[in-house]
Amino acid sequence: MKSTLTALLALGTVAQISTASAAPKISAQSIIVNPTTPDLNVSVRVNKDTTGAQNPAYRVDEKISISTTVNRDAYVYLFNVNPDGSVDQVLPNRLSGENFVKANTTTTFPAADANFTYTVGGPIGQNKVLALASLTPLNLDQISSFKTTQDQFATVTAKGQDGLAQALSIVVTPLPQNSWVSDTAFYTVAAQNPVTTGSLFVGTNVSGATVTLNGQRLGGANVTYSNLRAGTYPVRVQAPGYSDYTTTVTLRAGATTNLNVEFAQAFTPAPTPAPVSTGNNVLDFIGTLLGAITNTQMQDPARSAYDRKVSDLQGQGYGLQQTRQTTTGFVGTLAKGGSTVTLTVDRGANRTVRVNVSETTTYRY
Repeated sequence: MKSTLTALLALGTVAQISTASAAPKISAQSIIVNPTTPDLNVSVRVNKDTTGAQNPAYRVDEKISISTTVNRDAYVYLFNVNPDGSVDQVLPNRLSGENFVKANTTTTFPAADANFTYTVGGPIGQNKVLALASLTPLNLDQISSFKTTQDQFATVTAKGQDGLAQALSIVVTPLPQNSWVSDTAFYTVAAQNPVTTGSLFVGTNVSGATVTLNGQRLGGANVTYSNLRAGTYPVRVQAPGYSDYTTTVTLRAGATTNLNVEFAQAFTPAPTPAPVSTGNNVLDFIGTLLGAITNTQMQDPARSAYDRKVSDLQGQGYGLQQTRQTTTGFVGTLAKGGSTVTLTVDRGANRTVRVNVSETTTYRY
């Protein structure tokens, strides 16, 4: 754990090293063990394990705090040995102030009102926190030092668990055996969950366009859609008055795929058919005469009804896909999401026009 809040505590295991029975012992589990049972007691825990007996998992960039409790007033020193063998001195440091802990109280580092936090960093692997409590202050000059006046955390010169244990054994050897004690806590730094989703941006040069991905309507264009599962999918971009644009896109995990659609030519309606006899010779004559006078053709009632119904459906979000002229009128196809509408307009007898709308909806299950 460092002042940049990126490195965190870790210890590997080493074989037990034999020492004289009266000297501090180096243990694979506890690093350094008092050869006697002193009246002083210290316990250390990480915030995900209030018992101090478990091995909780943290992910990189996750916040962590360390709590210690002593039964007598004591000076508490916290160390961390990373899986790669480097050692961090967590306490004392230049951010937390004093490392003196009052008896029968729990002190958390960093404190709740501190202006900094500890954040888990690499490397991935098993971690261990060592707490060393002493009734008197310890001289750690042989173990660590602040390299510059700007450093907030001291650099530990000892490498690995065995190196730290041997260095601490030298520090505590001159002290009475009943004046110091140690404790350890474990936790694991785990890898981040793999990213399985990506994003899609669809840009167009017209307004009112809609985007459909793999049969599901996403919404409007010129928008970035996130949390889409990675893969290759068909995409359809529709805009009123323009022919649909269809293609396939590949979405990659953790990345944004860009699709730019240039609608270049508006949809051209089918040509207006020649005037159709209504069955009334007088009306047909008048219609032909008016067309000759104004140099225009009267609007086919079937076409007028067809255009009006297409406009209504487009107002509901449907996009026109095609229009086909028949001998009796017009047939068109419109789509919205998973729904397809077939619009049929036919001329009938006695100056009537029949409009029929049928809808087919496809559901995914």
